[in-house]
Amino acid sequence: MASVAADDRAIAPVDISREALYVEDRWHEPFARMRKDMPVSWCPDSPYGPYWSVVTHDLVGKVELDHETYSSSWQNGNITITTPPPESNLPNFIAADPPVHTAQRKVIQPAFAPSQMKTREQQVRERCAYLLDRLPVGETFDWVTQVSIPQTMGMLCIIFDMDPDAETDDLKRWSDFASGVGENNQTDEYRAEWMAQMQAMLARFDQLLDERRAAPPSDDLLSRMVHSEAMGSLSPMERLANIALLIVGGNDTTRNSISGLVEALDLFPDQLDALHEDPALIPNAAQEIIRWQSPVTHMRRTTTCDTQLNGQQIPAGEKVVLWYISANRDDTVFPDADRFDVARGNARRHLAFGHGIHRCVGARLAEIQIATVIEEIVARGWRIAPQGKPTRLASPFLHGFTEMPVKLEKRG
Repeated sequence: MASVAADDRAIAPVDISREALYVEDRWHEPFARMRKDMPVSWCPDSPYGPYWSVVTHDLVGKVELDHETYSSSWQNGNITITTPPPESNLPNFIAADPPVHTAQRKVIQPAFAPSQMKTREQQVRERCAYLLDRLPVGETFDWVTQVSIPQTMGMLCIIFDMDPDAETDDLKRWSDFASGVGENNQTDEYRAEWMAQMQAMLARFDQLLDERRAAPPSDDLLSRMVHSEAMGSLSPMERLANIALLIVGGNDTTRNSISGLVEALDLFPDQLDALHEDPALIPNAAQEIIRWQSPVTHMRRTTTCDTQLNGQQIPAGEKVVLWYISANRDDTVFPDADRFDVARGNARRHLAFGHGIHRCVGARLAEIQIATVIEEIVARGWRIAPQGKPTRLASPFLHGFTEMPVKLEKRG
């Protein structure tokens, strides 16, 4: 296939990688326009270089299922819109293609098997009740720092056999650096601090991995890693990369969905009433908030060969960004998609966890945590009233909140 001239490409009307769209919550209109007029488009210039955008549910799913044409490998560019320099190009199993991805995922997956989830569900319930019992009813507090973060980071500590009270802050800081994609994160100063934080994270987890290596193999996640053929002899950079993935994947989706729940219930208060009338809707409500919030804004792939998608000729070696946040608001799949609807019949068709071989291995744990928070809110008869506008995360990669002032009120 001949190289594609710039004027042969559908040029995106907006650079949807710009942080301001998400900080100011202005992303809905440009994505709706692109879904209608330009499902696959080219942005020739952005803070992250040129990239293709895929914005409809069917086409995002199609790309996800064709991992031979659209590579996730760190060797081809990794999984975010950035083009990381060698020292921060993380070679973890999500940033890998088969057979490496297949072998390493098999090591991690049993830690999230149904038998393991029975234990985790009890731990989630205990953690959630502990946190919510401490909240000041009738006083303003920050939902993000007092519920969303300690719930998800605390569960990570429990999974890693770390002390939630002592190590949550470190895990949260390391997670934020590991997932940091932003317009101000391309400097030498930021990369130096990134490396310092990642080295500190690796040092702490190497202690834990050494402890597991010295003990008999067990069902523990870190034990599975060190005692496996696929992951038992990882290089320091590979260890760092996979620990970073487990931390980010283990909290960010859940953290930002738990925060997004507050906004959704405020915008659509009738949905809380619906949950009180029929608590059996709670598991579906968890799926719906994951769809509605879309806590992972995008994933990136890189073409391994010349290909065609929706009439656009895409040469080999180009950056293709899959916008989950848009696919999950596709009205052709989710009627009245901007509405948060706890009874939505196909909420589970969301792509927030990915699709195909890279679907999030910890999705079930995320669903349990989100559903448990909803159950507790309903059981306690709370209405969560925002006390001002939330502060939104400055990132085109994760869709979330940094602050959300609220007050707990008894539902009248």
